[in-house]
Amino acid sequence: MTLEHPIQSLERSIHQEFELTRSLLTFEEYLEVLRLNPESQLRSSAGYAADMMDFFGKDGERFRMFDESTSSRKVVGQEAVQNQIYRALRTFERQGYNNKLILLHGPNGSAKSSILSAMLQGLERYSKTTEGAMYTFNWVFPIEQVTKGTLGLGGGAKSSRSGSFAKLPDSDVAARLPSELKDHPLLLVPADKRRDFLISVLGEKKASELWERLPLAHRQGDLNHRCKEVQQALLKNYAGDYRRVLDHVQVERLFFSKRYRKGLVTVEPQLHVDAQYGLLSMNRSLSQLPPSLASLNLFTVAGDLIDGNRGAIEYNDLLKRPIDSFKYLLVACESGSVNVGQTIVFLDTLFLGSCNELQLDAFKEFPDFTSFKARIELIKVPYLLSIGEERQIYQEELKQVRHSKFVAPHTDWTIAAWAVLTRLRKPNSMNFPPGVSSIVASLSPLDKAKLLDTGEAPSGLSTEDRKLLKANLKRIRDEYLNTPYYEGRTGASAREMKSVLFAAAQNPDFPALSPLAVLRELEEFVKRTSEYEFLKQDVRDGFHDAVEFISTIRNDYLNTVDREVRDSIGLYDQHQWEEFIRKYVMHISLVLKKERIKNPRTGALEDPDHTLIGEFEKIIEAPQSEGELTAFRNSIISQIGAWSLDHPNVPVVYSKVFPEYWKKLEKHYYQSQKEVLTQMHNALLLYGKDGSREGEGFEESEKLARTTIQNLVTRYGYDADSAREVITFLMKSRYH
Repeated sequence: MTLEHPIQSLERSIHQEFELTRSLLTFEEYLEVLRLNPESQLRSSAGYAADMMDFFGKDGERFRMFDESTSSRKVVGQEAVQNQIYRALRTFERQGYNNKLILLHGPNGSAKSSILSAMLQGLERYSKTTEGAMYTFNWVFPIEQVTKGTLGLGGGAKSSRSGSFAKLPDSDVAARLPSELKDHPLLLVPADKRRDFLISVLGEKKASELWERLPLAHRQGDLNHRCKEVQQALLKNYAGDYRRVLDHVQVERLFFSKRYRKGLVTVEPQLHVDAQYGLLSMNRSLSQLPPSLASLNLFTVAGDLIDGNRGAIEYNDLLKRPIDSFKYLLVACESGSVNVGQTIVFLDTLFLGSCNELQLDAFKEFPDFTSFKARIELIKVPYLLSIGEERQIYQEELKQVRHSKFVAPHTDWTIAAWAVLTRLRKPNSMNFPPGVSSIVASLSPLDKAKLLDTGEAPSGLSTEDRKLLKANLKRIRDEYLNTPYYEGRTGASAREMKSVLFAAAQNPDFPALSPLAVLRELEEFVKRTSEYEFLKQDVRDGFHDAVEFISTIRNDYLNTVDREVRDSIGLYDQHQWEEFIRKYVMHISLVLKKERIKNPRTGALEDPDHTLIGEFEKIIEAPQSEGELTAFRNSIISQIGAWSLDHPNVPVVYSKVFPEYWKKLEKHYYQSQKEVLTQMHNALLLYGKDGSREGEGFEESEKLARTTIQNLVTRYGYDADSAREVITFLMKSRYH
């Protein structure tokens, strides 16, 4: 088989792609595209952006386009922000024009820029799909041999028509003038004739239905100044033969590109106006224009507004600019047009922006803020308050660290949990109904963080209190939502925490990047009170105590590694607690019903196992008096019933129904194994990395040490060094 030449293969592939994307069309060919896809071809920039979000799909409340970003970081969380943006876009679409600038505001490092970057990337990717196909046009002027002199001064009125010039080869083209504003091909049809024209293309019913929903730019907009001049000159030259004017129209597929500023523009804080008007000059193609056009003074418009038309403009840190430098946005949003030099530019642009809270606070004091507020859609972007979501941010960073250093388990949780704790506010009992107010007021920062993250209620609460707390979870989450100092406005940003993470990775005192290395670095970080406002906040019942949060995280991490190490010892199976609780529930049910149980071996009826019941109730410290004990047992049965109602056809998971009892059973067992843990640790200290001595017989403690390390590696993802680190940390902190 003969292999195709690489250049031939590339040429064929690109040509096929060019044909499939229908990149160049005559005006009549474009009308067929319009007829087949009128809704997609006649949508506004806002409708296009909303359709783009729908195109990439949705998982629950989350739009996938924020997960599939190719050149920027994945946007973690912020589903509420995503949906507010989407609703704003659909509102603009229904109104017919983008009458507001969408302004994301929040603390530094809360993902505002990442969200807007993902939006622009999504638009760029969508424009390359069949569903996202959109078009603009160029003016094409053939060489004299093709036109046979018909474009001279007044010389073409009687000449015969030669057909469209849209697909002439370059050798036959004298000049090509693009539409600098990327005008929609529909604007080539005069505004007063547009509705009738659409009826002729789409039919009365379809056209009338679409006309009512057509964007203002498509209904009332007009060509940019240069295109209008060209159109009028051609119309005059052809003595009103508009079809011959359209022969010079080359409809071109419009692909957005942020890099090349085609429909997507990011504006950094600066002092100049965002559009300019000037005489078109120093363009080689101008010298090739036909005489009927060469005499015209063709003006050009340029700048960010022009480059971003029909797409989106992102104003990064908008409020860092002097207010007067973007007052034109009021008019642009109000009317869908803006005066540039001697011309009016009609816009169909999605205006996006970002600012931090300090800038916004200062802006609100500005005398004209009310006028601006009517043209700004404010969307709050707070720091994340979910540890699980925050962890995802650092998981991306840890992928880089793993190339040079081992990363121990729970490192991402450690940094994420500390960051979230710094952002939380103490619940105000006055904001909650009686009965739940005292429960909410008693929550520690870590209690609240876990509740917001997974719905986990503090284990010390009664069953009824846990139910009540979970029932009010949304109220707790939204308590400060509409206050100026909302939850997530202050605290450690992900940017700062990434710096801490990488600094911890460089610490030579730790063989791996581990939670202990991160905690050490945080101890240094909290000393920088002059640099970070959140480190200066007054402590209120444990909240805002950045220094104490280090101890809080260390203790919770200690509980986690305690369970992992003890499980890795291999002396018991965790499932035994499930079985123990299951048997206890079964036997107290028999006691309450005053029934007996059938022995599966002998078939004889036997009394409930009071020994098992007594052992269980002693370990979990059940009530002693007969009345309280009976009520306690009835409560146990009720909780099982409630679980079964909430989880039909699902086996009972006792560790989830009774997490507080599970922990007490663990603690009871592990305290009895303290001596074994001590022997295993001594073996590690005495006999080296893996707890073994080459060439000698194994003692029991040595075997146990080696088994424990191996289990920590295989079950929990440690390496030998980090496994030894957590065992030593556990023994020094809890079993010394």
